Amino acid sequence: MIVDFYDIIPQHESIRTELRKAVEEVFDSCSFILGPKVSELEKEVGSYNGSLHALAVNSGTDALLLALAAINLQPGDEVITSPFTFVATAETICQLGGVPVFADIDPKTFNMDAAKIEEKITPKTKAILPVYLFGQLADMTTINAIAKKHNLAVIGDGAQAIGSIQNDKPMGSLADITTLSFYPTKNLGGCGDGGMVLTNSDEYCEELRLLRFHGSGGGYIYKRIGYCSRLDELQAAALLVKMKRIREWTETRRKNARFYFEALKNVSSVVLPTVAPGNQHVFHQFTLRVPGEGRRDALQEYLKVHDVGCAVFYPLSLHLQGPYAKFGYHTGDFPHSERVTEEVLSIPIHPHLGLEQLKYVAETIAAFK
Repeated sequence: MIVDFYDIIPQHESIRTELRKAVEEVFDSCSFILGPKVSELEKEVGSYNGSLHALAVNSGTDALLLALAAINLQPGDEVITSPFTFVATAETICQLGGVPVFADIDPKTFNMDAAKIEEKITPKTKAILPVYLFGQLADMTTINAIAKKHNLAVIGDGAQAIGSIQNDKPMGSLADITTLSFYPTKNLGGCGDGGMVLTNSDEYCEELRLLRFHGSGGGYIYKRIGYCSRLDELQAAALLVKMKRIREWTETRRKNARFYFEALKNVSSVVLPTVAPGNQHVFHQFTLRVPGEGRRDALQEYLKVHDVGCAVFYPLSLHLQGPYAKFGYHTGDFPHSERVTEEVLSIPIHPHLGLEQLKYVAETIAAFK
């Protein structure tokens, strides 16, 4: 049996007719930039995530960049974030001349440890940027309390967490600005790059609207230096078709996760992920820890030999990556982040897995010695 780590083909096969119709409607209208489908998508995604405002942009990375620009991040300003994340989180801070200040993670949830944040605050700190890694929200109650105490902005990197909830509050209501990615393999993935910025602030919304369109409110009048970051109408059309299924697909991911939790609960070679109290995880990834020197790599090879897809997110903590060495970080600075990079292994969790495939994955992991 072959179990792909992620397989988009069955997803697209199931909605092929609707996708084609939606795309043809765009071609018929010839409205390709910031058209009605983009507006409709913004309303649906904003509502789904508890945000008053939603602005579609051309990637999840741009969503972060525009969010940081909207809070007026200046060269030398510091942003506290996680070292265990995709590079875009720190990269965009640097692109605006800011300084990423890392705080170590909670090794159980993989998210930034809120208890490590306050000690990182200096007079240069501008914002806190928690990452909702693998589909689970960080401790936003504590993070928001710290931000309020020190008058800091909070930007939530929700690229992997669309639809997640904490203490009955949807993701988009838990930070000043929240960013999304529509990369094809995300829980809501487009047919190319795409992203969105969410906020409940009228002021930030206006800034973001200007930023994504060259700093212009229209009529070739420019209010600030901006960017060209607009989601294509074709992408919005495809994403709207998929939005109809997002709740169903998310529940299937959770169902698949429940299967793994039960099937692997007595397998001593792996440590199962932890869902923090109050969180409704959306399981963009189901990430195991495999303790023991070299054991993760051995299990990864074992799964590949047995045709089970798997992946490592992420193999090296950002503070140890070459471009970020200039900020003065060294091995040992963030021991939890450094350790998990040697132990994490994500297994198939996508919503198009069959029961026999799930059983095969679990049985193969259990057979690993």
